[in-house]
Amino acid sequence: MKNKPNTRIGAIYVRVSTGRQDEHELSPDSQIKLALEYAAKNQITVPTAYIFHEKGGVSGKHADKRPYFQKMIGLAKSENHPIDVILVWKYSRFARNQEESIVYKTMLRKNCKVDVISISEPLVEGPFGSLIERIIEWMDEYYVIRLSGEVVRGMTENAKRGNFQARPPLGYRIEHRGEPPVIVPKEAEIVKLIFQKYVQEHLSILEICRQLNNMGLKTRQNKNFEKRSLTYILQNISYTGKVRWNRMENESNRLKPESEWIIADGKQPAIISEELFAAAQKRFQTEYSPKYRKPSVAVTHWLGGLLKCSACGCTLSTSKQTDKRYGRTYFHFQCCGYLKGTCSVSHSISGKKIVPHILEALNKVLDTHTMTFEIPDQTLPDTQSEQTLLQHALEKLNQKEARIKQAYRDGIDTIEEYKEQKELLQQERDTLCQQLTALTENQMTTAASNRQNVSKVSSVCEFLMDDTIAMAQKNEALKGIVEKIVFHKAENSIRLFFYSNSNL
Repeated sequence: MKNKPNTRIGAIYVRVSTGRQDEHELSPDSQIKLALEYAAKNQITVPTAYIFHEKGGVSGKHADKRPYFQKMIGLAKSENHPIDVILVWKYSRFARNQEESIVYKTMLRKNCKVDVISISEPLVEGPFGSLIERIIEWMDEYYVIRLSGEVVRGMTENAKRGNFQARPPLGYRIEHRGEPPVIVPKEAEIVKLIFQKYVQEHLSILEICRQLNNMGLKTRQNKNFEKRSLTYILQNISYTGKVRWNRMENESNRLKPESEWIIADGKQPAIISEELFAAAQKRFQTEYSPKYRKPSVAVTHWLGGLLKCSACGCTLSTSKQTDKRYGRTYFHFQCCGYLKGTCSVSHSISGKKIVPHILEALNKVLDTHTMTFEIPDQTLPDTQSEQTLLQHALEKLNQKEARIKQAYRDGIDTIEEYKEQKELLQQERDTLCQQLTALTENQMTTAASNRQNVSKVSSVCEFLMDDTIAMAQKNEALKGIVEKIVFHKAENSIRLFFYSNSNL
């Protein structure tokens, strides 16, 4: 295509501002039409595949949030460099962030020999042309900054007037755009029940979660209730008929000082009284302890990630306490689902009690060569196949991922917290998928491989008993031979599942 004399290959990039804020904004079709006319007059051929139209109102402030822009840049950077020029209606369509605009334009010119041309903002040749281009970019960025300030002022004024500007919580829905939310009767009854149980019956958030889930009640997303979703409901002043604004920082999603919040009488009907809401806040503030809001990343134990709840299949989380008087450290395990209110069976047990049982089970392998054990000597009724348990655990992970994503959207978690939790979920999902694949293949263990496995168990036992070895290293060693350890609280028993293949 580039071999045609005096003809350049071009691409067209089209974008409409978010909300069509610019009063002189042209439609996408108009931008494409003008760009094609410019191309025809300037001996530029534009293949249909090289017209990149950003769907919907997409902000030009951040290039990484514009998929078609990234696709176009990828095409320009490809090995054969198929395009010579990129046509835009205005430079602001290419980018409104001056720093990003300079970076991308410089990269395209130096590395790809691609020019960016604004068909409505022609530049003169020479150094003055570059200067004018920089001034245009600066004005575009200033426009975004000014527009952002105007939007904030407008939304602040809306909040002061009592207009609802967020997605309505459980109990409300918006029937007509621009109108205040209306009550959803069935959902409103759930909200009333939550506040009643929390304030009047003085139940804990976890107890309320379990009761709601046992009743078959669901959240707005048709998910089970958990601690985070109930906390959000209990702290949402919208249920009193008021609106709250400027509570979170936009960039970090962190809570602002209460003095900066805007609280006004809203236009939506109230579901609960202000007195009931105030009583809930008083109790919450009394019991809330930020110090223990989230377990420390440093809390690790060599059983971490291996202990499983027999009721729901979730991993037992690890907590650590240190007795400063004697310098002793104590570990405790509890089902993650129970801590969040999604599992109704407590699997609480101390490390001091469960560790000796596990070590005993591992040592018995050396004598019996049997790869499945129960502690103490009781028969463990396994009501679910291992494959069903793994599939159930994978489904739970999908639900967890949806919840953490919703928590980020609702401003409960920061982007850093969301990424951290998502990464942990992916690690657990990879482990479960590996176990499920091994199960499906159903490899048979030969006598020779079994002897080899027993030898590895012996090495791991010695590893676990060595106090000089770090917890993380012990954990890796144990995970090399054990798929999972299912703990049955009711029977006070554990069941160890070893890998069945010979390459443990």
